[in-house]
Amino acid sequence: MNLPSFNLPNSLVDADNRRLGDQHASLFAVIRDQLRERILSGEFHPGDRLVEGKLASELGVSRIPVREALRELASEGLVTIEPRRGASVAILSTEIAYNMAEVRATLEGLNAKLAAQRQDPANIEKLQTILSQGHEAMDAGNLELLKSLNRQFHETLATMSGNIVLTELMRSLRDRTALLFAPSNLQRIRQNWEDHSQILNAVVAGNGDLANLLATQHVHNAAKAYQDAQNGEKL
Repeated sequence: MNLPSFNLPNSLVDADNRRLGDQHASLFAVIRDQLRERILSGEFHPGDRLVEGKLASELGVSRIPVREALRELASEGLVTIEPRRGASVAILSTEIAYNMAEVRATLEGLNAKLAAQRQDPANIEKLQTILSQGHEAMDAGNLELLKSLNRQFHETLATMSGNIVLTELMRSLRDRTALLFAPSNLQRIRQNWEDHSQILNAVVAGNGDLANLLATQHVHNAAKAYQDAQNGEKL
């Protein structure tokens, strides 16, 4: 005797699967983004161990999404995972940091040139707002807000090139060099935002060659400031 089968409609099964998958993906993404922010903000220092169990307990989640988040951050170059030792915040040598700066400078220059050639009024207006907020935050001495606005400026400028591959490459390098080239004093912060203003002016004017030059020099300026700070600590 054949018994009737009572299968759920495919729409309900798919909806349930999507909900479970979305929840998992969202949890993993939230943990990844939170850990990335804590690394880039300096809460976790280069070489600090990132213990799965401790992080999972602190965040109130299982180890699985923490492990996946750490693997993703390792692929971005922010975390190092070693056998038996586990995960830790990545440490970059001065030589590798300089190599990354050279590549990032070239990519940032190309991006600014393309942005100037492919004018985007909406994003130009957004960049002008970010610049204005940056100057206000600088006057108020709000360093945390300045860090956030700095990332927003570069991320918005990156989307203006219209080149997805370039945008992804730049984002990866920007994350990996963020701690190394973060402004460490008020003078450098002011120079940082003056650089931003000049880059945006060149983009608005549609001067691709000048935008390229200024964006390239902007990264080299930051790298030199980092190198000077490192040399100062050794003296």
